[in-house]
Amino acid sequence: MQYPPIVSADDIERHFLRSVRAALRWDSPYRHWALTDVFPIDLCTGILSLPVCPPNLGQTDGTRNSYNAARCFITPAMRAKFPCCQALSDALQRPDVARLMAETCDIPATGGYLRMEYIQDIDGAWLEPHRDIPEKLFSMVIYLVTGPDAADWGTDIYDANRQWAGRSPADFNSGVIFVPGPATWHGFEPRPIEGVRRLMEINYVRSDWRDRGQLAFPDRPAGLG
Repeated sequence: MQYPPIVSADDIERHFLRSVRAALRWDSPYRHWALTDVFPIDLCTGILSLPVCPPNLGQTDGTRNSYNAARCFITPAMRAKFPCCQALSDALQRPDVARLMAETCDIPATGGYLRMEYIQDIDGAWLEPHRDIPEKLFSMVIYLVTGPDAADWGTDIYDANRQWAGRSPADFNSGVIFVPGPATWHGFEPRPIEGVRRLMEINYVRSDWRDRGQLAFPDRPAGLG
């Protein structure tokens, strides 16, 4: 028996497209979309089964850039080693996905480069209110959190004055998409994490993205197969 189960890129693509098409759009405090049932459940199992230890960082400074060396990006090496990483990368690289993201978010998605990070936050992790850089064509977080307190581990959302405005639900296999802009403040307020806060961050980034080692296909933009 194969474990975790192998999911095809075709199944992942169909599942993901259906989720994005059914997403609910909200315009306050800035435009964003809420997704449910984003990935096939067997893909979620595959991601959660990756033999990647959460980085033991202690109390962090509220940024992720301060520990870049400990982050886990879905790179060509990860694709070659783990079938779930290969299938997910292949699915989100496809033209139909790029076209739908372009239409949904009103962005030039085709020609962007796929960047995915598997994040595992443990107690002490937090993120100060920040805006994603414009080199990210869109930002998406998929929550793969479990446990009795996981519902409280969503992303904190702030208004244009950086005042707390709410918190995204962190239901398992749900997600949020937004397009980085001048008012898209978000973060993760300090609070206890008993267990591991697991999520995927997915972006298409512009062709001038400097750290090519973070990209799933460093030599091939999305939408070109």
